[in-house]
Amino acid sequence: MKCPYCTNLESKVIDSRATEDNTTIRRRRECLNCGKRFTTYERIDDLPVMVIKSGGNRERFNRNKILNGLLKACEKRPVSREQLESIVNSIEQKVKNQMENEVDSTIIGELVMDHLRNIDEVAYVRFASVYREFKDIETFRQELDKLLGN
Repeated sequence: MKCPYCTNLESKVIDSRATEDNTTIRRRRECLNCGKRFTTYERIDDLPVMVIKSGGNRERFNRNKILNGLLKACEKRPVSREQLESIVNSIEQKVKNQMENEVDSTIIGELVMDHLRNIDEVAYVRFASVYREFKDIETFRQELDKLLGN
């Protein structure tokens, strides 16, 4: 495993444990060159699911894209990295459990918004404003009204 600090290829595993949902193994490693510690995750690599984007093009399902979107939406919010990882794991499981080779990107976006709505309303509105491409203040207000139950 390549060290993210010094790019040395030698490291040792200090701690290894399964995540709560038992789909991933978390390994804490220490670089044998610089001594810094880093975390890696190991999961089963199965058949790829393709995501159909809004323009019709297809790309491989990428959990990191979802995580990055969540990190941006939850920036400076009281949401832990573990909560975000759990959301990504849940979405990934739902997508893979449908037993389909392809999934529409809108389904993934709606799943993300459902999770965010339940953990942090500000993060939800941030994500929705980008995902739904609010064009003006009126569409933004309509989304807030839905959130507030008006």
